[in-house]
Amino acid sequence: MRGDKVLLITGASSGIGEASARAALGAGYRLSLAARGTEKLQALAAELGDERVHVSGCDVTDYRAVEAAVEATLERFGRIDAVFANAGRGGEPGGFSAAPPESWRAILDVNVLGVAHTLRASMDAIRASRGHFVLTGSVAGRRVLAGSMYAASKWAVTAIGYALREELKGSGVRVTLLEPGMVDTAFFDEPKPDALRADDVARCLMFALTQPANVDVHELVVLPTPPGSA
Repeated sequence: MRGDKVLLITGASSGIGEASARAALGAGYRLSLAARGTEKLQALAAELGDERVHVSGCDVTDYRAVEAAVEATLERFGRIDAVFANAGRGGEPGGFSAAPPESWRAILDVNVLGVAHTLRASMDAIRASRGHFVLTGSVAGRRVLAGSMYAASKWAVTAIGYALREELKGSGVRVTLLEPGMVDTAFFDEPKPDALRADDVARCLMFALTQPANVDVHELVVLPTPPGSA
């Protein structure tokens, strides 16, 4: 176990984060799982095996909380080989004409500053391991969506990924933008039967993480197959 790689996942209590934890454990990783509430994380850790899983209550909008999660991971496992900056949230309807302005701050705090906090807090550990950053972007960060602050936040994540890659060029650290289309998770109030599943995105994460050191997967844009074309 001492040589097993360590993956830190934010937003790990459900959806893409939970599915990614299961996939990574199956691939031999030890896991540090972070999310705002610990009840679901603790249940997941008990299911997956507490000896290989560490959990942290962590609000990514609070830099000190992210720092503490990173420090606890290093204390438990001694290293971090990959970070999946996955925590995110959606917006409210109404666009720039009618959405509550306070909802915009909440989106930007989690989707943009939360990603930046995660990267900053784990930077030294990832540099030391010549590891891998994976950021959950979105196809919404590639396309214009009318009045969408959520899309604006994901465009910012795309820019963060590009800027981070430039900053770390030559360090041996890899940076991947994982950009799914609609995913059928609790993110939505109603089921989305034609959307991707969280497991689909988790497989893409593992594809990026398990490439040999000479292969740097810059971006993975993943969309559901259109209905009727399968």
